Amino acid sequence: MGSVKYLIPIWVGVFVYTLFSIIRGPVGVLAYNQLSREHDNLSENMESLKRINKELEMTRDALMYDKETIAIYARDLGYSARNERFIRIVGLEGTKKPRIEAGEVLIAVEPRYVSDTTIKIVAFSIGAGLFLCMWIPDFLENKQNRRRNRKTSRPYAEGPEATGPQAEEAPFYRRERYSSEYPPPPGSHF
Repeated sequence: MGSVKYLIPIWVGVFVYTLFSIIRGPVGVLAYNQLSREHDNLSENMESLKRINKELEMTRDALMYDKETIAIYARDLGYSARNERFIRIVGLEGTKKPRIEAGEVLIAVEPRYVSDTTIKIVAFSIGAGLFLCMWIPDFLENKQNRRRNRKTSRPYAEGPEATGPQAEEAPFYRRERYSSEYPPPPGSHF
């Protein structure tokens, strides 16, 4: 399990990247929902424009073919027929018909999302942080074990002065160390 556990941060990084991409990425769920709302707004605007267009076409047709409609619009503009007379009252404005709006311009809003580079940086940072959280305790424990082993092991005496239990524990130590420089010690079979 020693080195296999260090694969966990890699998988966590991949998981975080995938999760963030699915939720907040450029083609994620939140960006898709925002685009869907924009589509609905544009569809409503198109319906409104079609309705206004139909009204304007009806008005155009009425002005082209109906003389009474032309007379009504002319009176609204201040014109009269030859046999008509106007009485104008000063201070009162005539009732103006509201003009038909031609529609409103809708500009599509670009969806808000987190860039792919930012998601990669976040996923890598989380994976690296998890790796450090797993590696630092192992490193400190390994360092502490090395210190402990250094304190408990007794150094061997070197050369011909090695006597007693140290010489008995490592009889070949002296032979390896001094075999090329000195003749073999007395009593050895080499």
